Amino acid sequence: MALETLPLAGFVGDSLNRNMFVSLFCTLRRTSSEVKKWRPAGADRGFTFLNYNLTISYHRTNLLARYGRWSANTNGGLLESLGYKEGYRIDVDIPEGTWEEALSFHDILIFNTGHWWWAPAKFDPVRSPMLFFQKGTPVMPPVTPHVGLDMVLKNMIPLVQKRIQPGATLFFRTQSPRHFEGGDWDQGGSCQRSQPLSPQEVEEFFSVKKKGTNVEGRLVNEHLYNALKGSDFHILDITHMSEYRADAHPSTAGGKKHDDCMHWCLPGITDTWNDLFVERLNNMKSRS
Repeated sequence: MALETLPLAGFVGDSLNRNMFVSLFCTLRRTSSEVKKWRPAGADRGFTFLNYNLTISYHRTNLLARYGRWSANTNGGLLESLGYKEGYRIDVDIPEGTWEEALSFHDILIFNTGHWWWAPAKFDPVRSPMLFFQKGTPVMPPVTPHVGLDMVLKNMIPLVQKRIQPGATLFFRTQSPRHFEGGDWDQGGSCQRSQPLSPQEVEEFFSVKKKGTNVEGRLVNEHLYNALKGSDFHILDITHMSEYRADAHPSTAGGKKHDDCMHWCLPGITDTWNDLFVERLNNMKSRS
């Protein structure tokens, strides 16, 4: 791993990007004994490796866009007139504050989003639906989460490209697959395998046509690829290689009340994601 290729790198995204960030930290920590904690504006955490003048940080954001709880106004309104009482307001054209300032000082940024968009346990479509706003007003008629994802990507991609510092490099990581069997995480689903999946099993798990528990990965990627066409982002495709690794999740060792079949054990597959990431950087550097 060529450390000098990563002067100031930021991971922006959900807990799976944190998984990748921690993997990179552990790899670097084995080669650099002098590490200083550094928490840039909005970051959840960050570290500087003094031997290499290298800094990495993680900025937590689930949807990329700003969001928060919404309750009906007693004076009424557009959403109230349709019967909405509670939900989550997502401003599709406003970045979440945790990463907005990161655009001004990072040389390299690695984005992701996806898991929270197909998460009825987090955004219940009846009790706490996702309610999308643009330019401060509700999107009417209300749209489904997958349309909202397209709206957020349509706004965030050009915003990032406009605000980054000159010469910065942009990556967007594709969706990390889940491997729940026997139900979703809140339905008793588990991941007890000790060997990777076969190619046939991969298609059983992830085929969009079958609409199984773990289909979100490929569904999200369809939206990502469409939105990123013609952009300045480099796509870091880790999905298919990771689909085989049903054996690589914490499962019952994840410290949760349910099996963790979404995040990854360390050392593990996220180390390979970072190998691919650094290899891409080295190839780009050799061509410049």
